[in-house]
Amino acid sequence: MLFNSAVFAFFFPVVFAAYWLLRRHGNSRVLLLLAASYVFYGAWDWRFLGLIAGSTLLDYLIGLGLGRTNAPRKRRALLGLSLVGNLGALAFFKYFGFFTVEAARLMRAVGIEPNLPTLEVLLPVGISFYTFQTLSYTIDIYRGQLAPEKNLARFALFVAFFPQLVAGPIVRARDFLPQIARAPVLTRSAFHSGLVLVFWGLTKKIVIADYLGRELVDPFWKEPGTFGGWMSVLGIWGYALQIYGDFSGYSDCAIGLARMLGFELVKNFDAPYVATTPRDFWRRWHISLSTWLRDYLYISLGGNRGGKFAMYRNLALTMLLGGLWHGASWMFVLWGAYQGALLIVDRLLDLREARSTALRWVQRLVMFQFVCFGWVLFRSATPEAAWAVLSSLAEPVGDPVVGRYVFLALAFGFALHLVPEALKERGRSVFRASPLFLQGVAYAVLLGLLLNAHSMAQPFIYFQF
Repeated sequence: MLFNSAVFAFFFPVVFAAYWLLRRHGNSRVLLLLAASYVFYGAWDWRFLGLIAGSTLLDYLIGLGLGRTNAPRKRRALLGLSLVGNLGALAFFKYFGFFTVEAARLMRAVGIEPNLPTLEVLLPVGISFYTFQTLSYTIDIYRGQLAPEKNLARFALFVAFFPQLVAGPIVRARDFLPQIARAPVLTRSAFHSGLVLVFWGLTKKIVIADYLGRELVDPFWKEPGTFGGWMSVLGIWGYALQIYGDFSGYSDCAIGLARMLGFELVKNFDAPYVATTPRDFWRRWHISLSTWLRDYLYISLGGNRGGKFAMYRNLALTMLLGGLWHGASWMFVLWGAYQGALLIVDRLLDLREARSTALRWVQRLVMFQFVCFGWVLFRSATPEAAWAVLSSLAEPVGDPVVGRYVFLALAFGFALHLVPEALKERGRSVFRASPLFLQGVAYAVLLGLLLNAHSMAQPFIYFQF
């Protein structure tokens, strides 16, 4: 079920109304949201409901077990069971075919004819996200940073909460479980700001991401040789804005919908293309993933302990695995290796944000080009495809056919990064203070535009991860 679908436009108001009618009935309220979340997830493929329910039950029981014992060996065994169960399911559904193909290729290279099993395995939507959520729960209990949740329904809702289930933000149990236990309170401010975020997210998705993908990015990546010189630059920049508009648009919708239901999710994007250094970029892009990788992978590998070489090794391994998390492709691994290299160079040179405004803008422009080079690796299916895209930059200027509003969409996407947050908040405040009639007219006009564009709307990019 897509946020940008007519089905969801009917689904959410029904859930919203029923939820707030039950706001004083704790268990009923939780069970309603849990049932709605399973309906939402089952709309993709009902067969995978058993998988998410199984993952939920596994970590719920492991959490209880960790809470009952202080014996180090038993605790390690329980944590190991959680890791094997969750990562095993992720590896099977997401990477089985990839590793089988690569193993067969390696065997042929050494003269062995492979006889390996082949399976057509469907990828359950959102498995990478909810797997990381449940792992953070058991790891936090193991580390003594969280008490186990004894209410199964509450824990199941933490895993399956539909606004952020399939593409994040990745939430932590210590942040979300207390919100489930509290009686929700809906204020006019929270409802309004949530609604604004939903419309804003859909606008970024449909107006920026879908339009640029359809009119610029897809044609460019299909035949990069027909785009020469500066038009190739626009094709690469277009993908940077497409993936930002698509993914941050989903996060805005998720945060807004959750807020309308009385929950507060973590911020996932913060104008990433004004970053001045690689570290600054990862403080701004997919924040819930970058902090997860830092807290549960980088630190577990040793973090900064053990000297500079160990730190560089841990950075490289963290970003390699972070790249592989995105999908079963060597290009994602290459992208992760590239991001790791940037972070290592950042620390080697001890890069800092310049004090001068002019120099800061130079840093931002340079950093944006490094990010865009990474997006070429990320978007391309093969090294040959990536090379074709990069080679097109040296081609004579072609005469590609692009949509007449492409430049407006590009300008809109960049403007989102350049407008100061204080000015954005001032605009939101003025809108909230305007008469309800004018607000209603504005929402009606925007809804009409979004519905008009719905026939060309595309699934969110991060659903494939």
